[in-house]
Amino acid sequence: MSSMEVGSYLRAVHRDGRTIARLAAELELSTPVPTCPGWRMRDLLRHLGFVHRWAARYVSEGLVEMVDEPDEEAILARGPSDAELPAWLAEGHAALVAALSCADPAVSCWTFLEAPTPLHFWARRQAHETAVHRVDAELSAGRATAFDARFASDGIDELLAGFLARNGGEGGGTRLQVHADDTGDDWVVSIGPAVTARRGTEGGDDRLSGGASDLYLLLWNRAEAEDLDLSSRPDPDLIGRWRELTRIRWS
Repeated sequence: MSSMEVGSYLRAVHRDGRTIARLAAELELSTPVPTCPGWRMRDLLRHLGFVHRWAARYVSEGLVEMVDEPDEEAILARGPSDAELPAWLAEGHAALVAALSCADPAVSCWTFLEAPTPLHFWARRQAHETAVHRVDAELSAGRATAFDARFASDGIDELLAGFLARNGGEGGGTRLQVHADDTGDDWVVSIGPAVTARRGTEGGDDRLSGGASDLYLLLWNRAEAEDLDLSSRPDPDLIGRWRELTRIRWS
């Protein structure tokens, strides 16, 4: 599949970041985040505010090596007070948008997934980082969420052919064919002792298909299969294994 243009990712970062900022101003910061067990809205805002600043540095400063970073526990334990948190989030988001918008298209900096250019990588990664956390914020507010099919399919591809492809080739176990009905994109996920994935249609033992937006929410663990309008559903145990084994690292 072809990835989107940098400008499309920038518009998504801008739009979804502003949505999160509006919800941060509306909700109590003690509101639970149902898709991130143990988190409250303040934890979500601290996480995202840190990630936006972290990503912006690589682009704006042209950092060519990975910088040591605190672990998640340290990130959530520090940061501004509740009263300052929504504004701090908005400042970090604005800094990220500015860094991506003003960068030289040929900027050289560290990345951790294959991409046409470093700028394309960071724009894509932060578009989907922000989109997934927009889902978290909207669900915390009791609101429904959905995505444009092309954007959603691109996010599935980043997850499957980007993050999970780093685990190696075939992972053994059951091979799940994933098909986006509205974009025609296909992937094969091997769920065994580990989870690996690649683009393609060959060799699926079971099948998951539906609209790209629903698949995006399901595969990023932001929705339950039974709550989605899927055209084919795999064995529920397979989805359970997916949830157990799939953990996304920033780097």
